[in-house]
Amino acid sequence: MTLKTRLSAEDIEDAFLKLKDTVKQTPLEKDMYLSQKFDCNVYLKREDLQWVRSFKLRGAYYAINQLTDEERANGVSCASAGNHAQGIAFTAKQLEIKAVIFMPVTTPAQKINQVKFFGGEFVQIELIGDTFDDCLKHALEYTEKFGLSFIDPFDNINTIAGQGTIAKEMVDYANDENIQFDYCFAAIGGGGLISGVGTYLKENMPTTQVIGVEPLGASSMAQSVKANKIVTLTDIDKFVDGASVGKVGQLTFDISKNVVDNFVAVDEGEVCSTILDMYSKQAIIAEPAGALSVSALNHYTNEIKGKNVVCIVSGGNNDINRMKEIEERSLLFEDMKHYFIVNFPQRPGALREFVNDVLGPNDDITKFEYLKKSSQNTGSVIIGIQLKDHNDLDQLYKNVSEFDPKYIYINQNKMLYSLLI
Repeated sequence: MTLKTRLSAEDIEDAFLKLKDTVKQTPLEKDMYLSQKFDCNVYLKREDLQWVRSFKLRGAYYAINQLTDEERANGVSCASAGNHAQGIAFTAKQLEIKAVIFMPVTTPAQKINQVKFFGGEFVQIELIGDTFDDCLKHALEYTEKFGLSFIDPFDNINTIAGQGTIAKEMVDYANDENIQFDYCFAAIGGGGLISGVGTYLKENMPTTQVIGVEPLGASSMAQSVKANKIVTLTDIDKFVDGASVGKVGQLTFDISKNVVDNFVAVDEGEVCSTILDMYSKQAIIAEPAGALSVSALNHYTNEIKGKNVVCIVSGGNNDINRMKEIEERSLLFEDMKHYFIVNFPQRPGALREFVNDVLGPNDDITKFEYLKKSSQNTGSVIIGIQLKDHNDLDQLYKNVSEFDPKYIYINQNKMLYSLLI
């Protein structure tokens, strides 16, 4: 089957008709908390409530639906350790076709079990390779050997069209409510979501500013558009796993550079703060990529004031085991948690002196590691301090420096942090 390489709003409307009886038309609701916080009208498109808890189902289902009968009979394949795999599995079970899903050996059991749950007997899971690139290589070799159809998570025009149906639902809602969206914020990983949404909005709501949101440690699309060629990032922060892509697709690059009005990169720690805020204030469990669009509002506070804004909450597959890491990254970003290596005199009362002279009345020690060595006058201590107010940080630096002028600040040293904390 020869794939199209151009996308129009009409293609997305065709996809919408094919998907409407299978894919959930997710809520688009005004969020009172965010609207009050940013002094504008913020609407959330809740793809975290999709059947597989992410927008990926739309693209996976439509791409497979567009295969010929013979291609579907031969089966499909994909390489994914996340939401795309679940979308493929769900579709395989719905259409009763075989799907071979390749996942890295390091994939958490929770994700593997979700794929099994959605796909049942129609899914064959192959765990291979330590990295996604290794996994993808094996998947492509297997696909060619057995004549399967490989379903790309973003660089496939039908995948993009399916994901673009989100914008069709948004525009229909806006027309029913007689409103105009001034801004649309959407996450970018490989670029499928922003390409589909941007294409539809530019043809049906052209005054809407389409803002692509990427993790600071994986801003591959913004860098590619700036260079006017696809840039491959060699070192990325994979924390926002649903959007941490080192190389975007050719199709998505060609489309995005024409339909995305601006890009914003959000610090991974800021994303963590947003996740916790959404959970505590709105009872929304967003995965890191799903919270990207809401995090971007902090960077547009002046522009969006008094405007109608829509944020696509792209997914809600957040592993509960990551919550401690999420809280830690949030505290680091907010300048509330700090780690030092400090030399302590090896004598009684040294710790009491540190507590009295360095810590404020509301500060808390969260980590303390010290091994006394009888042959030395001083000993190195790894100490973690959590502040009550980030405005106390300058005073903390001053106090630590007076206690030990040769202290080492671990927060700013990624290698030391990963080794010691």
